[in-house]
Amino acid sequence: MQKPTSFTGTPGKVIALHLNYPSRIAQRGRVPEQPSYFLKPGSSVSASGTPIERPAGTELLAFEGEIALIIGHRVRRVSPEQGWAAVSGVTAANDFGVYDLRYADKGSNLKSKGGDGFTPLGPHVINARGVEPDALRVRTWVNGELVQEDTTTHLVFPFGRLVADLSQLMTLEPGDVILTGTPAGSSVVQPGDVVEVEVDAPTAPGAPSSGRLVTPVVAGTIAMAEYGASPKIDDLQRAAAWGSTQAAGLAASASSASVLTDELKAKINSVGTATLSSQLRKRGLNNVSIDGLQSTRPTKRLVGLARTLRFIPNREDLFIAHGGGYNAQKRAFDSLRPDDVLVIEARGETGTGTVGDILALRAQVNGAAGLVTDGGVRDVTAVAALEMPTYFANAHPAVLGRRHVPWDTDLTIACGGAAVQPGDVIVGDADGVLVIPPHVIEEVVTDAIAQEREETFIAEMVAAGEGVDGLYPMNATWKGRYQKWSPQ
Repeated sequence: MQKPTSFTGTPGKVIALHLNYPSRIAQRGRVPEQPSYFLKPGSSVSASGTPIERPAGTELLAFEGEIALIIGHRVRRVSPEQGWAAVSGVTAANDFGVYDLRYADKGSNLKSKGGDGFTPLGPHVINARGVEPDALRVRTWVNGELVQEDTTTHLVFPFGRLVADLSQLMTLEPGDVILTGTPAGSSVVQPGDVVEVEVDAPTAPGAPSSGRLVTPVVAGTIAMAEYGASPKIDDLQRAAAWGSTQAAGLAASASSASVLTDELKAKINSVGTATLSSQLRKRGLNNVSIDGLQSTRPTKRLVGLARTLRFIPNREDLFIAHGGGYNAQKRAFDSLRPDDVLVIEARGETGTGTVGDILALRAQVNGAAGLVTDGGVRDVTAVAALEMPTYFANAHPAVLGRRHVPWDTDLTIACGGAAVQPGDVIVGDADGVLVIPPHVIEEVVTDAIAQEREETFIAEMVAAGEGVDGLYPMNATWKGRYQKWSPQ
């Protein structure tokens, strides 16, 4: 069993990689062909327990839990196969950055990521000779809540390749540090938060660990001077720093979340999809049904607002880059909230599953109203046992990667022949699933309630022996009788 060694010293060079984990690459929406880097000054290094100061006047201090490689001996022009041998140890790192200053030195990241204390390292070093480079794990906690977790199994750029690539042009000296990228889950922290990062090798003998690298966040009190770039942000930077527009609190302004009041949901639930469909048809909306699906809970109503997830056809290299880690599918399910209905574009492909019992359970725990996919469902018995309804094309045991790559979320998609946009009202029952534009939902439901009242009267008359001619639809005489019958 390895004995932990404390991390000490100031590296001559701290070299940070931009993108490496497939989960983060999927979040950023671009796949790097080759590794790219930036330098962080040695003065940015700090020890566990040292507070980081969010500069006065800034808003977006973001953490990035990472694995740090420590170079053990001088190397120049080594091969990827030789690169790992140059690493003496690994430890935990946190690549902090202030998005408010990214514009000032875009590319170099000097001001945004080079501040004092912006590179905590430690507290202990794992001997590289006792672990495999593709069997490490990195985890990050904010205020005790796990927010990042990934392994090095599917890195785009293995550690040996990074050492070899850098050594082509520069000599790597003992003590130099390489930060190897962060997985999905990086986000913004505030003064008063505590961020912890741990690197371990859970399958190695003794399961060696770096221990938790603890960094309290404090507020800066000295304003930045006018003779340098001042903090500046926009919604694009907010979304990048937080990890998504929803996490940044921006999605709500463009969504229809306020549409579904309790009163409106009760009205929707009082009428069937058949009646709603006829009212939509009267308004020229004929192509608003998601076709070819069955429900795990055909007697249970589905009412909610669309969130969307899109799969593209599987291509092996794209699945490697986008299918692993905290991919678009996992992010979509994790972000579901009450009244959300996740609608999945699977292109009608029935040869694999698009959701299984674990993710379906995650959706129910989050309070989602339901799931709709025009593809298959795995673990269908367990999914059907949930209270939340799931509409799907068929059961299939295969995993996602057989036919699909999870690609992106919260955009306009096609599902079961219908166009679906985030914020559309989704209504389902035993007759099927409808997509209703939010700007017409109030009037459609009001008229549907009136229509069903009329049809109740017509059904009573038919049950009493009346013929349908002139009654269905009602002529003027029958409308007069209906007015006397209908409670007002």
